[in-house]
Amino acid sequence: MFTGPASGRQATIAVEGDVVDQLAPGEFSPYHFFSAERWAEFRADTPITLTNEEIKRLRSLNDPIDLDEVSRIYLSLSRLLSAHVEASQLLFYQRRQFLNTGDAFKTPFIIGVAGSVAVGKSTTARVLKELLARWPSSPKVDLVTTDGFLYPNEVLRAKGLMERKGFPESYDVGMVLRFLSQIKAGQRNVNAPLYSHLTYDVLPGQFQTVDTPDILIFEGINVLQVRDLPEDGKMVPFVSDFFDFSIYIDADEEQIHKWYIDRFMRLRETAFRDPSSFFHRYSTISDDSARAIGEGLWENINLKNLRENILPTRPRADLILRKGNNHLVEEVALRKL
Repeated sequence: MFTGPASGRQATIAVEGDVVDQLAPGEFSPYHFFSAERWAEFRADTPITLTNEEIKRLRSLNDPIDLDEVSRIYLSLSRLLSAHVEASQLLFYQRRQFLNTGDAFKTPFIIGVAGSVAVGKSTTARVLKELLARWPSSPKVDLVTTDGFLYPNEVLRAKGLMERKGFPESYDVGMVLRFLSQIKAGQRNVNAPLYSHLTYDVLPGQFQTVDTPDILIFEGINVLQVRDLPEDGKMVPFVSDFFDFSIYIDADEEQIHKWYIDRFMRLRETAFRDPSSFFHRYSTISDDSARAIGEGLWENINLKNLRENILPTRPRADLILRKGNNHLVEEVALRKL
């Protein structure tokens, strides 16, 4: 059974005075719910086009995804997304005929991927990118993360936001909206800023160029975030307004906490040992001291962000992949049409 949000608080709606959990099977839920085993059946004859070695390259640190998990979860998802892309393209051509416009391009299909830190968003996004690009039609698929749209550390320090890095206010939302608007408009060679997890900062003057993809995957913790609505009815665009499909990676809060600390401790033995790493100082202290620092970062930054900003966006997703203790997907919730 789908047990509800990671923090234990339910995502609810009011129906004639009653409170209804939107994310549990029931009469008023906007989702269909499937066990991983049932979901795997929707793969049909979709072929596996990745090898074990490729999956090892694509997965993030401490993420155990393997060929079985790709076959069990991601092939069915790839098939579903293929149907959505085809339907979107058909609608584009029908609308072009209806409006009698001369648009020569079809707008890229944009997939948003959201969820907490350490929950496996990056792995999901990379695996999907590879699977989608290997469809028989060989679509052009690009992947962009929101990290590059963070304000540079210098700006965050000036604004007093270094301890709020990753919170909605730490992103240049205007830049995000301009980027997605240009992509949807079919503009050529649109630049997305790049970010270094080694230096923990935006890379000045460095960009990823996105040139009219068929599919764009846009991954980040807050991509489903909404903003305050104006009282006068003026348009306030959300990042998710540009999405054709959205995915939320979910897990119990306690599990995400464990995965975050495990990853932090592993990084002490790997990336943090690089003298140019922003977190190099954590590689030279004792395990107990490092663990205490990791716990503080979780408690004071990442957990707050999860509860205040990330988790509340979960009911806005078209599809929710809920992970179990082993970091593998156990349940899938798909929004009803």
